[in-house]
Amino acid sequence: MKQTVKITGGEYSGRTIKTPGGETHPMGERERLALFNMILPYLRNSSVLDLYCGGGTLGIEALSRGATRAIFVDNSGKAISVAKQNCQDLAIEEDRWETVISDTSRFMEYVDNQYDLVFADPPYDNYSPEMVRGISKIIAEGGIFVLSHPDKTPELIDLKLLKSHKYANAHISVYLKG
Repeated sequence: MKQTVKITGGEYSGRTIKTPGGETHPMGERERLALFNMILPYLRNSSVLDLYCGGGTLGIEALSRGATRAIFVDNSGKAISVAKQNCQDLAIEEDRWETVISDTSRFMEYVDNQYDLVFADPPYDNYSPEMVRGISKIIAEGGIFVLSHPDKTPELIDLKLLKSHKYANAHISVYLKG
């Protein structure tokens, strides 16, 4: 059975979207509110990459709060289908979002673009800091990287840790490039 979550702010605030269920762990409402309060200055007119997107909650929150475009990446066709359906159900203009079925490390290896804001919320049961090594090459100068992770905050090359907070079993770390 699929879970639902509410968008916490912006244009789609209060609207409900679906999650793929199963092994996905959508970020809780309290954590998303705190996260988006931390990164609010970086949202307006940003290009967003939502890695390990699940149903697209983080990317949709960003679009709701002023991001111009979001790319949703997940290796699960089911997750990508849910993210796509969520964007369609919210009537988000099709030129503002794109879905990609891909393993995240393979996507990072081949992508040529850089993004202003990159989210990574990988599955905790398989999490390793190696999953996000090299992430800085796809983040624009002055851009932000947000990592949700289960344990110690990793140091990442070319990125400066701005903030890290623990919420229950999750840590949310925010990094700046530049």
